[in-house]
Parts: sequence; C-alpha cells; structure tokens
Amino acid sequence: MHKKTSLALAILLAAGLAAPVMAAKVPAGTELAAKQEIVFNNGAEPATLDPQKMEGTPESRIARNLFEGLVIQDDKGNILPGVATSWDVNDNNTVFTFHLRDDAKWSNGDPVTAGDFVFAWQRAVDPKTASPYSWYIEMTTMANASDIINGKKSPDQLGVKALDDHTLQVVLDKPIPYFIRMLGHTTMVPANKKVIDQWGEKWTSPDHFVGNGAYTLTDWVVNERIVLKRNPNYWDDKDTVVNQITVLPIESENSELSRYKAGEIDITNGSTPIAIEHFRQLKKDIPDQIHTTGQVGTYYYSFNNKKAPFDDARIRKALSFAIDRDVITDKITGQGEIPAYAFVPDITAGFTPVVPAWAKLTQKERVEEAKKLMKEAGYGPDHPLSFELLYNTSDNHKKIAIAVAAMWKQSLGVNVSLVNQEWKTYLATERAGDFQVARAGWVGDYNEASTMLDLLTTANGNNYARYSNPEYDMLMADSKSVVDETKRNEMYNQAAKLLDRDMPVAPIYQYSTTRLVKPYIGGYPAANPEDIFYFKDMYVAKH
Repeated sequence: MHKKTSLALAILLAAGLAAPVMAAKVPAGTELAAKQEIVFNNGAEPATLDPQKMEGTPESRIARNLFEGLVIQDDKGNILPGVATSWDVNDNNTVFTFHLRDDAKWSNGDPVTAGDFVFAWQRAVDPKTASPYSWYIEMTTMANASDIINGKKSPDQLGVKALDDHTLQVVLDKPIPYFIRMLGHTTMVPANKKVIDQWGEKWTSPDHFVGNGAYTLTDWVVNERIVLKRNPNYWDDKDTVVNQITVLPIESENSELSRYKAGEIDITNGSTPIAIEHFRQLKKDIPDQIHTTGQVGTYYYSFNNKKAPFDDARIRKALSFAIDRDVITDKITGQGEIPAYAFVPDITAGFTPVVPAWAKLTQKERVEEAKKLMKEAGYGPDHPLSFELLYNTSDNHKKIAIAVAAMWKQSLGVNVSLVNQEWKTYLATERAGDFQVARAGWVGDYNEASTMLDLLTTANGNNYARYSNPEYDMLMADSKSVVDETKRNEMYNQAAKLLDRDMPVAPIYQYSTTRLVKPYIGGYPAANPEDIFYFKDMYVAKH
C-alpha cells in the first residue's frame, strides 16, 4: 500500500500538481531545548562536498542539507516541491517546464535562478569536470547528454535551458516515467557559477562555500568534524528550528556506540549495522531509541569482470553460491536485513523480482553446485584459487569479510587475503579497477528498479565490476521509454535473469537502516525507503 501511495503521488507531481512542503513540525505542547544543535555521525570523511563530483552516501547526506534541488522528499519518500513550486509536461512527456520559487536564494544572498541549474547540469556532463555521476544525467535521457559525455558535442547543447530567471525547460530524447523522481539526486542540485569561477577547486572550503540549502558550511576540520549552521537566506528558514549540525566521521561502530552512550552523538550513522551483541542489549535497554527501516539498497561483493580469473562466470557463480547469506543476516548483522539472491531489493516500489532457481536450493546444495563450477574452471584442492578481498574501514565490513572468506575456504578451499582501506582510498581503488573482489553497496538514487539495474550497464560510471553485456544494455535502454509498468517490469526481470546467469556481482543482503536516535530529537523520518533525511525537518526537545 505504501508503494502504491508513493507512486501515485509521483504521477500527480509529474503532472505539475503541488504538494505540501516538509518543514520542522513541532507538536503542540512540546517545549523546545534552548540549544538547538544536533551531533550526527556520518561514518566516514566525505571525499568532496562538490555535488557534481560526489558519488557516495557520506557525501550526499551532507549535500542534501547544503543544497536543494527542484524536488525533495517527505518522511515516507514521497516527492515534494523543492526549488520548483510546480511544473508542466507536454503530451508525450519529453518536455518539462519547471517554475522556480521567487524567494529561493543562495547563502550569499544571490537569487537562485534557472541558469544555476543549467550551469550545474552542463558542468556534470562536461568531460572536463570528470564527474563520477555524469552517467546519471545520461540515464535521464536528457537531450544530447550521451554525446556530450563522449566528447561529440559541447556541454551547452545539453537539453536544458533557462526560459527566464524562474523558468527552466528540460528536453528529453525519450520519455522517462520516473523522471521527476530522478531530480531528487544530489547531482541535480544547482551550482553558483560566480563562486566556482572565482575559487575553482577551493569553492567548497568554509571560507568560500555558497549553497542554497537550509544550512551552510562554516567549519571543516578533516577527519575530525564538519559544522553546518542555519542559512538565514534559505527560502523556508522561518520553519527551520535546528541552528547547528556537527557532522563526525567516525568509522568504528564500537567508537560510535560508546560516544552515543556518553551523550556525545545524537544520531548515529546507520549505513552499517550495529554489532549484533550490542544490538541485542540495546533492544532491552533503549528500544525506543532504535529506528529500523527497510531500504532500497543491496550489500554485495563486486567481482572485477575484466581480471582473470573473475572474467569466468563459473568462478563468480561458485563464489556467490558458497556464501551462506542466512548466517550473515542472522549472526552478524541481525537488524532486519534480508538475504539477497538478486540485485534489486524486494522493497523497491512497483516491482516484484523473480526469485532465481539457485535461491530455492538448500545451502548444502548450493555448495555442491559451487564445487562443480570450480572444478570445471580448473580449481580444486590441488590448484586452489587465491585472491584479495577489498573492503572499506568498518567493524561490520571486516566481520562480514572474515566470515565470507572462511565460508569460501571451508567449502571451496579458496585462499583469501583481506585488504582494508579508508573511504577515499577505497573509492579511488575501485574507480581505477585495481582490485579483484571488493565489498560494495548500492543504495537507490530514486525508488524504482532501474536505479539498481542501471548500475551494471556498460556505460555506468559506477559500474566498478566492469560488467559489459550488450543484451543487458539494450534491455535497460529500451525499458526507459516503456510507460506501462507491467511491461517495464517484465523487461527488468529479463535483465535480472541475465545478471543471474552472468553473476557479475554477488548480492549478499538487502539493506535496512538501523540508527540510534536520542529521544529528544523530533522530526526524524523513520520510514523513508531511501534513508533520505533533512535536518531542517527536525527539532530538539527540552531534555
């Protein structure tokens, strides 16, 4: 029911109908704390705060509070107006005209104009920017995006233009039924050309930063803290309550929990599960402070499909089959995660994935199949497979890596060396393809199956598995113009069957978000399937 409600609202909004705007809603009779400040642990040091250059969750969480796009979300994931108050669509759904707020301003007082969106999107597809998310704009089918990214046309030929300061027109090559949803991504926020031209790469430093979100950047001590303060020029500042956000980059879940218990953190990271032994005790001690929500995302291991022996689908399938997902979700994570045998999570709006045949086998039967595949590929007791497994710093990632390596060793005789890297280095290593097998996770950029499946298309800039299948690419390209949801889902399931056959990645579990939130924090969105939240919607009650 929730899925149908979200989709229905998205359709209404696509037609240009307005919806309520989220803001901090303080219940009558609530006494607010004198100090309206929140300390949030982000789980890692962000690689960048430039929205057209970021690619990870640690970056986008901060960016959503520093910038605002055409649309935002409510606490349940429904689309709401952001900088755009309304929009019109032509008859074949290829031309969108957005009407922007007259009172939207940058933190330096400049008006936010349609030209700021044009500049940002052209910047994202410009090869000179080297945006890791340029592919995302290509996936919207925005006119000429593909040719610009491939150097065949200039950025100023992108299908977007300012009709005037407060009217933005977007032209698509093909109609995308979920186009409005895609506009909520951080790549799609505006950028201030004057500031970027003046300061270049240094424009995201606190001294030069200019954003259009509810908060602005005032302090950034690398590997220690980032401080966001309320932006008085934000169009809805009158409904914002929290004055300051301190963002911490603590990677260790144990350190995070200790500081939460000590009252030094108000909201925990949530991207990685709390250690199960701690979680069980917390459920007894402070159950009201635990917030668990299903999420459109999958935790998986990425095989480098371009490096031997992982260019052999038999090796990839054998390793995937040998992972006992029930052990991981029951004994290591244990917070509502669902074992994953396909890449698209069950919670995804409007989509019912087909269960692969091997998922219906017992774990013992899967291991027998894995042994046969390994033998066919030339590996066994006399010739064991050896490789490195890369993961980014996290207590839970380490526990899972140790467990999976033990499963592979015990069932297949595989020798695995674990390699740990901190977030920025890990991203660079993945991007360079300098790995054999790597821990990975993908959280949907919008709530629709394509947000997961598009990741493994050849041209996708975040396809670090280097999977390339022309048939798969064609299915995903053709699906974008299919308005009928049933037909589109049939194509998605055809694509999923190709992934099941080729196994470019090994899905391990479907994400859930488990986050500790102090009882005095109000407005925390406990039901957003994309784990999107804005501090402008929160408040601190007296405690």
